[in-house]
Amino acid sequence: MSLDAPPVQYLNLDPQLYVRDDVFQQERRDIFARSWQFMGPARAVAEAGQYLAIDIAGTPVFAIRGRDGALRGFKNVCRHRGAKLLADGAGSCGLIVCPYHKWSFADTGRLVQAPWYGKDPAIIPEDWPLEAVQIDEWRGLLFASLDPSQTLLEQLGALPDELADEPMENYTATDTATVSFDANWKIYTDNFVEGYHIPGTHPSFYAAIEFEAFETSAHEGYVKMTAPPKPGLFYRGKWLWMWPNWTLSLFDGGMNVSRINPTSTHHTDQQYHFFFADTSAEAAETRAKSVDGTLAVVKEDYTICAETHRNYAAGAYSSGPLSGYHEKGVQYFQTRVAQALGRG
Repeated sequence: MSLDAPPVQYLNLDPQLYVRDDVFQQERRDIFARSWQFMGPARAVAEAGQYLAIDIAGTPVFAIRGRDGALRGFKNVCRHRGAKLLADGAGSCGLIVCPYHKWSFADTGRLVQAPWYGKDPAIIPEDWPLEAVQIDEWRGLLFASLDPSQTLLEQLGALPDELADEPMENYTATDTATVSFDANWKIYTDNFVEGYHIPGTHPSFYAAIEFEAFETSAHEGYVKMTAPPKPGLFYRGKWLWMWPNWTLSLFDGGMNVSRINPTSTHHTDQQYHFFFADTSAEAAETRAKSVDGTLAVVKEDYTICAETHRNYAAGAYSSGPLSGYHEKGVQYFQTRVAQALGRG
């Protein structure tokens, strides 16, 4: 008689954790504020005055290269009345000037001027610098954190070894795209970290890979999915998801990196950056095939995610079983979420 323990049957996370506003607010504090968030290519802030601005689950932040060469990060919020200072995306500026009341800040975060403020009492600039956030870089990718619970390398876990042979620094960022859907960020992440849904949701993609050889494995800090691609597929056959909310997928001669960013309990933006080794005009068609193909595949997920979200919100679903073969990534992600929220 075998003394081996029977396999554990894991259940999907409590659906109420996907649709309650108080849970989302806790996630903002305990997951998004405490983790490192992918911003974009580090080259976007290579020169003095260049900045990159993003939203982290509702909190706007930016990184800026100072005239002294230092890279700094701040909340993208004026200290006067809370207006947003810089538009999302990449740009360049001298002083950072608030569009609301024209308060201006240096690239060090120091308040330079509060025009027309008056002197009864006068403003003391040293009392009102921009609020700092942490900035770090890994292999040409830029990250920000509001209040990190660990270093960036600690969060990445075993990922550096996974990508050690990938020439990421030789790739140049060429395209960006933001796509949105009406579902909780965890519903989409559950979907991304498994290939079980591919035959039903992505028929063209299913036909372009050897699905019977699709494998999913969970590692420290990330989930890896692999499948042999058939001739003609722009993907190289390896897709990665990293805790808590960013992805990296490989092309021949490039990659895409995305961040799954919730804007509310019921809405999520997915922000893509595309990187290629060959940025010549001759390779434009090949690059466009990878960009357009990626967006076409991911958009096929949004309808099913939105419908699933509505079922959760209606109380029509109770937690079902997770496949021990196909849904190892779901189990890993949901376990990390439960632990972060003190429910593990």
